[in-house]
Amino acid sequence: MCLAIPGKIVEISSENQDSALVEVIGVRRRIDLGLLQDDKPAAGDWVLVHVGFAMSKISEQDAADQMNTLRMLREIDGAMQEVQGYGLEDREIDASRLDYKEPIQ
Repeated sequence: MCLAIPGKIVEISSENQDSALVEVIGVRRRIDLGLLQDDKPAAGDWVLVHVGFAMSKISEQDAADQMNTLRMLREIDGAMQEVQGYGLEDREIDASRLDYKEPIQ
């Protein structure tokens, strides 16, 4: 299944404006922003990520809804495997954050 995973942009690279650090459930990874040239995201924005590329900007509520949908479909494990498969920084997943009832902070 192709997964689009919501992530919050932590920082935009100062060396390459098409590269950003994004956080997904406590895991931080580098992603490519090149597909969002017409609507560049900034730190703090939410994006849908697929195979290391930001596909679109979304709201925080849409991000929470997407994570809940993935959880209900039992696709959280697949989503997290995808996130762990791209990027540079490794961090442990905080499993307590996998069940969203409120917008992601």
